[in-house]
Amino acid sequence: MDLDTVLKDASAKMAKSRDLLKEQFSGLRTGKASPALVENVPVTYYGTPTRLRDLANISIPEPRLITITPYDPSALGDIAKGIQAANIGVTPMNDGRVVRVPIPELDEERRKEIVKVARRHAEDARVSVRNVRRDANDAIKALQKDGKISEDQRDQSLKRIQNDTDAAIAKIDAELKAKEAEVMAV
Repeated sequence: MDLDTVLKDASAKMAKSRDLLKEQFSGLRTGKASPALVENVPVTYYGTPTRLRDLANISIPEPRLITITPYDPSALGDIAKGIQAANIGVTPMNDGRVVRVPIPELDEERRKEIVKVARRHAEDARVSVRNVRRDANDAIKALQKDGKISEDQRDQSLKRIQNDTDAAIAKIDAELKAKEAEVMAV
């Protein structure tokens, strides 16, 4: 393994941590309908856990309503059960052709709970980025110890990893701040 590989891997892993955070944030309810709220809900379909987006068409006909039209009409009951079991604070209604999921207004207490969950996700992402930094630093120090890079290269690389870490954490904090503002907006 060479220095460029270590640096590129670290950057890629930090970006993946941020991407995962964005995906987790998209699944948090904000009081308005979004396909991201239900698309990753696991549904037991013929005994196999399957993501909802693989079983049905998800659409938003109104700002506070999600409609789910399954590709296989026999899956309607399973979809409704899956959404209910996901415990995302919504109650699905099965009318025999589609599953309607009305999105209720969020009360202040529920908004605060969602913000706590968002903060927990953000902290997990920060920890992940710091773990990537630690692993990259260890790899760089090992390269220097083995004589593959000079002390100056080691110092420059450690500084670059730290700068990448600081930038990634700043982006995570910005995502969190935006999500908090979105959730708390009435």
